[in-house]
Amino acid sequence: MAEQEPTAEQLAALAVENGEGETVNYKPPAQKTLQEIAELDKDDESLRKYKEALLGSATPVDPNAKVNVVVTRLTLMCDTAPAPLTLDLTGELETIKKQTFILKEGVEYKIKISFRVNKEIVSGLKYVQATYRKGVKVDKSDYMVGSYGPRDTEYEFLTPLEEAPKGLIARGTYNIKSKFTDDDKHDHLSWEWNLNIKKEWKD
Repeated sequence: MAEQEPTAEQLAALAVENGEGETVNYKPPAQKTLQEIAELDKDDESLRKYKEALLGSATPVDPNAKVNVVVTRLTLMCDTAPAPLTLDLTGELETIKKQTFILKEGVEYKIKISFRVNKEIVSGLKYVQATYRKGVKVDKSDYMVGSYGPRDTEYEFLTPLEEAPKGLIARGTYNIKSKFTDDDKHDHLSWEWNLNIKKEWKD
């Protein structure tokens, strides 16, 4: 007996189910400024050294920056790619939405996110990615990035190694909706991009 195609209602219910948070009982800690953290237990020498190792000098790089976290680039890291696959996320998001990466079916790749932290420690950074094919969500991934303090050089986060889908049915264009968020549900950046799975790098 042939399987029935899911109805629009079933797809909508599945999307709602997938969109729910993973940890219902988790409560993020209260946000503290760098100054407050530096003042905590300042007489405890071993704790002071530990915090210094963790946070560096713990001074804001750009206290006047409009935003604390700036996501600068997304790069598809693939050893067999003929050229670098990089999205500059500091440009117009509408332009990025029209760009399409070509990825050869079956290759292994990682996604690298480059970002800066300007003013305060940010806790529980997460990279969330939902993948759509012809308007239907086919995959959702949540990656815990971690907590970071301000510094004058960029941070880089790499996802685990993944394999591009392969086969005739898997080939085609996928729309990806990405979001860089944190424990406090701040939307540091949301953007859309496209991935075209092909038989060869240049079809």
